[in-house]
Amino acid sequence: MTIYPRKTTLLLALFCALTVANAQVQINTPDGALEGAAVADGKVHVFKGIPYAAPPVGPLRWKPPQPLTPWQGVRKATDFGPQAMQARIYSDMIFRDAGPSEDCLYLNVWAPANSSSAKLPVMVWIHGGGFAAGASSEPRQDGVKLCQKGVIVVSMNYRMGIFGFFEHPELTKESEHGASGNYGLMDMVASLQWVKRNISAFGGDPDNVTIFGESAGSFAVSALMASPLSQGLFNRAIGESGAFFGNTLKLDNRENAEDSCVKFATAALGGSSLEMLRNTPAKKLLDTSRTLPMATFDPIIDGYFFPSDAISIFAAGKQSHVALLGGWNRDEGNYKGYFGKKKLDLEHYAEIAKAKFAASADDFLKAYSATTVAEAKRAAQDYNGDQFIAFGTWKWMEIQLKTGGSPVYRYEFENTMPLPSDASPNAETHAPHASEIEFVFGALDSKKLPWRQEDRDVSELMMSYWSNFAKNGDPNGPGLPKWPVYGADSDFSVMHIKASSSASPDNHRSRYLFLDHFGSTP
Repeated sequence: MTIYPRKTTLLLALFCALTVANAQVQINTPDGALEGAAVADGKVHVFKGIPYAAPPVGPLRWKPPQPLTPWQGVRKATDFGPQAMQARIYSDMIFRDAGPSEDCLYLNVWAPANSSSAKLPVMVWIHGGGFAAGASSEPRQDGVKLCQKGVIVVSMNYRMGIFGFFEHPELTKESEHGASGNYGLMDMVASLQWVKRNISAFGGDPDNVTIFGESAGSFAVSALMASPLSQGLFNRAIGESGAFFGNTLKLDNRENAEDSCVKFATAALGGSSLEMLRNTPAKKLLDTSRTLPMATFDPIIDGYFFPSDAISIFAAGKQSHVALLGGWNRDEGNYKGYFGKKKLDLEHYAEIAKAKFAASADDFLKAYSATTVAEAKRAAQDYNGDQFIAFGTWKWMEIQLKTGGSPVYRYEFENTMPLPSDASPNAETHAPHASEIEFVFGALDSKKLPWRQEDRDVSELMMSYWSNFAKNGDPNGPGLPKWPVYGADSDFSVMHIKASSSASPDNHRSRYLFLDHFGSTP
């Protein structure tokens, strides 16, 4: 046996660690061979930038995703694919890709190193961003830590904005389904079809797939549950803050959307023929799509992906009958959205309620009760968050509970974010929209904050809950606080995720029942 000096031994150990961390790994899929990398001291194999459909460019712009042509040789899969065309909208989004491109239909796979024949559960992540921004390359959505919980993690890019949700009478005419729009949602279906065909090569079980997403990604999860196109492609669903059951991102019908898009094209581009629009450079389309407010590019009731609105589909029991885990964050809204320019006090709190709800104001003030200024501030914040995200997500879970024939689990994320070192002395701590993402992925260090041990414990807990749910449709496991099935009793128990997580009856149910009874919130 050769004996090395201590310094040489340390250098050799470092070299070996780096070699393992950057080792190339190859895998054969039905579409072709891929070369990825081993990371996390060799514990995880990651394959980035895998195409899952043909590039949606030229004549394929505004068409459903088309089949991919298999490649010859070994394809490098060590860099993220381009993000979908988008403007810089959200400051908290940081990307690790080469930038936007119309050629954007790529996905990524994180798999435990020993998973080649393990038939592991698969978790397919759908990023948020209002169907206008976002990409799978964000550090806070990296799958390295989560996949070490014994699951395979997949994330994808999909078309957004005018490229993913543009409607036109000529598109409807050329479609064999008599539909236009919702191409971004159909991209997600194509990615799930890719998983069905290919994931066993990575050690995944194509018959145990969980879709999960946040914000627009959660809206997409509810849409995929509703759509007949995706039935049979997944087995469980997780929705984090959002669903097509409230007043945010309401589904328009195809005829209205087509009319709006044609008017937009005529005003912004000087013409509306499909040939001209398909020949317009992508950058010009993107830039002009942000100049006029008359057209919004969102999912619609197209008669194909969405045969009708999501509520009707769920109410009729025609959705995917799969276990659902869902919830939202404590501070989805801001009290300032309620008070506007008015002073924060009890008098204005009641005055605004009467202006908004007229004869129902007393019922509102019972559901969102406040006897102090602090309580009025909290109630206003709760109302704004409910109107934005919570109510629609709640309604989704309630209807699934009635017609879905599968267990439902509900949570509220209440872990407040630590304040940065340069925060104002009067700064308040919150659990705002999207703040749970890095906890779900174990990616706290992707954000420079003075993380506490309690934050890391909460992240570990969430990864365990989420991965357990993916494994068997139940988040519970040894050593975890008991998470009851939602609606199993009259208390409608909710798991409150924070430093000392525990389940308790829903003590805010009157708020959602009020909004449900009131119908359309002002």
